[in-house]
Order: sequence, then C-alpha cells, then structure tokens
Amino acid sequence: MPSIKPARITKVLSESIGAEIGFEPGDAIVSINGTRPRDLIDYRFLCADEVLELEVLDTKGKTHHVEIEKDYDEDLGLEFETALFDNLIQCNNKCPFCFIDQQPPGKRESLYYKDDDYRLSFLYGSYLTLTNLPKSEWQRIEAMRLSPLFVSVHATEPDVRIRLLKNPRAGEILKQIQWFQERRLQIHAQVVVCPGINDGKHLEQTILDLASFYTNDVPAVASIAIVPVGLTRFRPQDDELVPVTPEKAKEVILQVKSLQQEFREKFGSTVVWLADEWFLIAGEELPCEVEYEDYPQIGNGVGSIRLFLKEFATTASKLLPVKVEPRKFTWVVGNAVEKAFQPILEQLNSVEGLQVNMQALSSEYWGQKISVTGLLTGHDLLSNLQKVDLGDGILLPSVMLKHGELIFLDDISVEEVASRLNTKIFPVTGVDELIMACIN
Repeated sequence: MPSIKPARITKVLSESIGAEIGFEPGDAIVSINGTRPRDLIDYRFLCADEVLELEVLDTKGKTHHVEIEKDYDEDLGLEFETALFDNLIQCNNKCPFCFIDQQPPGKRESLYYKDDDYRLSFLYGSYLTLTNLPKSEWQRIEAMRLSPLFVSVHATEPDVRIRLLKNPRAGEILKQIQWFQERRLQIHAQVVVCPGINDGKHLEQTILDLASFYTNDVPAVASIAIVPVGLTRFRPQDDELVPVTPEKAKEVILQVKSLQQEFREKFGSTVVWLADEWFLIAGEELPCEVEYEDYPQIGNGVGSIRLFLKEFATTASKLLPVKVEPRKFTWVVGNAVEKAFQPILEQLNSVEGLQVNMQALSSEYWGQKISVTGLLTGHDLLSNLQKVDLGDGILLPSVMLKHGELIFLDDISVEEVASRLNTKIFPVTGVDELIMACIN
C-alpha cells in the first residue's frame, strides 16, 4: 500500500463550510470518517456524506477531531497543494518523443516527473498509456466509475505501439479498450504522429480500430485527436524521429479529412479530429467552428484557436470601448498562431488610443522554427525583444508559465525578464484578462 500523507490545505474559500469551521491554509486532513484519502477523488467521494468526522492536523502539529453536518454533496470549500496524497504513478515507457526527455538537464525537479497516473487523467485531462496500472488500480477505476480517461494510444498495431513506447506491455491496447467498453466506461484517445513510424497505413489502421469502439449510446472511444510530434534540440540524437514538414502535414490532413467524412455519414459525428498545429504547419485555413462539435479534445489543441477567436469576438463586443487614453503594448505569441490571430490584433487596434504590436516568436531555446505560444521561454523573449520598442509593457499569455507561478519553462522568472528588458510584464489568462490589460 502506498504511503498516504495528510492532505495539506492551501486555500479556504470565503463563506464556505471550511471557513465557518475555521480551517486555515497549512492545516491538513488526515482522515475522513476513519478513512485516509489517497487523492482528491477519495476526498470528494468521502466528503459527499451528510455527516463527517475529520481528523485534522493544524500548522503546529496538533491533532483535532472535527464533526460536520451538512447537505449531501455540499463542498467544504477547501483547496489542496496537490491532487495526490500518496505517490505519483510513474511512467516506465521510453517514448522517444516524450517532452520530458527532450529537455536540458539542471532545471527544476518537477519538469522531469514522468507520470502515467489515471487519477490526473480523470481530474485534469492529462494523458496516460495504461501500461503502468496494477490490477488494484483497474479495479478502482471500475468501482469508482472513473470515466472518461484520456489515453495516449499512438498506434493500435501491437508491434508499432511497442516500438513507440518501448514497452512490451504496450501491445495490449485494444484489449484494454475492450475492457472499458464492457464496463460502459469511456476514453478520449490521442495519437501523436511520428513520420515514418505510425503514419500512413498505420495511422489509418489506428483510426479505424479506435472508431470501431464508437458504438452504442456510450462509445468506449468518445473521440480521437491526431497530434503532430513535437521535437526539441535537446532530444537524444540516436532516436529515429523526424519533424513534421508542411508536405507531411498536408498529407495527414487529407488522410484524416477523408475518414472524418466517412464517420460523419456512419456515426453522425466526426469522431476523429486534427490538432490545430497540422493546419498551422501546412499553412492551411483552420476548419470552421461547427466542425469541432462540442470541442471534446480542446486540451489537445483541437479547435483551441477557433474557440479563442469566438470567445474574443463575443467578449470584445461587450468590453472593448471606442476610445482609451493613449497606450501601447507588445503582445507576445508563438509564430504558429501569427496569421490566425490577426483578426484579434485588428480589433484591439480599432480602439482609438490603443496600439498593440504582435511579436510572433519562434523558440530558439527549443530549436524550433515554428512554435506554439505555450513553449516560448524567458530565453526566447530576452533574445528577441532586447531592441524592440515594447511600449507600456508586454502582454504575456500565462500558458508560457508554470502553473500558479511566474516562472517560464526554462526556469527564468518573469521578474528577471522584465528587469532585463526594462519593461512591465502583464501575464494574461484567457480573453477577458487580455482585453482588460489593454484597456485598464
């Protein structure tokens, strides 16, 4: 049995049950009704009861027993420093395209964690391979109905998947999906296309195999995302990977579009979607909004640009004024989205007094000619913006930063970049913050 640590509280929501009782950040929950929660899933399940007895450890190490009566399913209003109170399930695959293994040494420890944890998949939509689960965890998935999970499939042919994951257990993927189907549980599947390995006829076979599970009212495979492999200059030089070229991107787009049409006629759903990057690499127009249905793979960059454009247009019509006091900003994005984001730039600059200049950068740090915004680093900003008139500051999409902290992927802080560029930096999350940073 893995070691379970007390669940340490980092935030107590105002006017919540937790605030009323007097919980404080730093307190930790040891047990709920006599059970030590392994993770946030256990915590939520155990806290659903109407009567709770909590064993709590305060910041001074003193134990308290707290009794709570509440409505069924009413939340306590507590947030924790981590979703897992026991050990992270580590990944034992050796995928050559794994981003963790494509980073330079010597950075913060958390950048090198290779998880393959179904709990993070269920809670946050991260991807797992299903190759690292002992029998007890399969039983827990079934017992607690943890669905949907997000699964990195990459290939359904056993020899191809074993070659990609470098794990002999990787060839069991179709049997594992069958397990989900028999229990009326679901997965969202991801395929990272590596040219020369799982593309062409192998990609078609993978898509057809996965689509065969799109049956009944609860399809075991709810959606499929096709993603281009991303490579950095730090990857092992003895791998067999090659980057996706514009020609390969166009080939994959045609191949998948043909299958999409077939599935729409057969299932009434597209089933398989291409990540936005394919169209950016190919220099082609993004699909129209209706083609993404309910955006089932938005976390994989499938339709994220279309959704962002839609949200911006809607929000801008409400928030953008006709005129502001004169101000000038530099909006930093990855050069992959430079063309797609031109409508946003034009609408911002239509406001009298507001000037927003886009700096669409590639990542010298990762060695990429075409870069998505989330992979730009402090190094990239410093190497590209030293001689640029940045105006009143930089509008910085927060996808570049470590979650909850002002640190780039290369461990350079926002404060250091601002100091060295002699400017202000305004991290922005989503459309609302982008617009408010411009007009306030």
